[in-house]
Amino acid sequence: MLRKTATTVGSACKKYFTKFEKNRRTMADLQLIANNNERAEALINSIEAEISGIQQQLVERQKQELIKENAKLAKEVEAALAQLVQLELRNGKKQIPVPGSRGFCTSAPEAPSAAAPPAPAAEAVKAAKEPKEKKVKEKKPAAEKPAAAPEAPVDVGRLDFRVGKIVEVGRHPDADSLYLEKIDCGEVAPRTVVSGLVKFVPLEEMQNRLVVVMCNLKPAKMRGVTSEAMVMCASTPDKVEVLSPPVGAVPGDLVHCEGYPRQPDAQLNPKKKIFEACAPDLMTNGDLVACYKGAALHVPGKGNVLAQTLKNVNVK
Repeated sequence: MLRKTATTVGSACKKYFTKFEKNRRTMADLQLIANNNERAEALINSIEAEISGIQQQLVERQKQELIKENAKLAKEVEAALAQLVQLELRNGKKQIPVPGSRGFCTSAPEAPSAAAPPAPAAEAVKAAKEPKEKKVKEKKPAAEKPAAAPEAPVDVGRLDFRVGKIVEVGRHPDADSLYLEKIDCGEVAPRTVVSGLVKFVPLEEMQNRLVVVMCNLKPAKMRGVTSEAMVMCASTPDKVEVLSPPVGAVPGDLVHCEGYPRQPDAQLNPKKKIFEACAPDLMTNGDLVACYKGAALHVPGKGNVLAQTLKNVNVK
């Protein structure tokens, strides 16, 4: 009897522990599933945050590209307007400053007709029937020549200073003292520029830097390469520093000088020596600001054009 009872109890205990072990394993599996769910949810949240960050970066990048494109278009419009003003000045149309603005009114009154109206037919027949001795020849008034367009004053406003970025630079193949550069001036294609800066500025300091360039010089060949602009520098006989545009300037920004309306020639006539006349008054001041007759060269809304260390020296 005792043996039978012990067998029964042992069987019951065995069933209990078997069930307990099964339940324990089931709980462990459930915990593993819960942990896996938590990790999956954390991974999903991380991926969603990363996707959101990428979307924001793409939107910001597109925004910046649109801002740059709008600024470039604005510069092109301003340059086209300046060329229009120059063409109208050369064709005798007077430019009228608009009050409260630095722009010009490009309209001009129509010039009076120089030729006299033809005589009526009846008067011509009557004149033909009169006796010859009574004919009196009248001198025709000389046709009035249109007044020559007044030339703009010779000052810094005639010089086309712009912000550029050196996108490529190397030594001139045929001249040890010259750099050969490609400069982005906010136009369709970079300009080729030859600069005699090898002795003064290391090559690595020329690469990918913003500069101020004069863009309306007549293109000229320098050792077989046509140079289409000039990099502006603060200069002494012993030291030369490339001028730096203000922080925030971009290629194509126009450089102004307060008090001298910006109306650059499409291309400077070398015979008139306009730059040569302005050059003595282009200097840095005691605060390293590039000036013309003491008025700062600047990019509107962004700041002044500066030298690094050279004070009160010529800019050329």
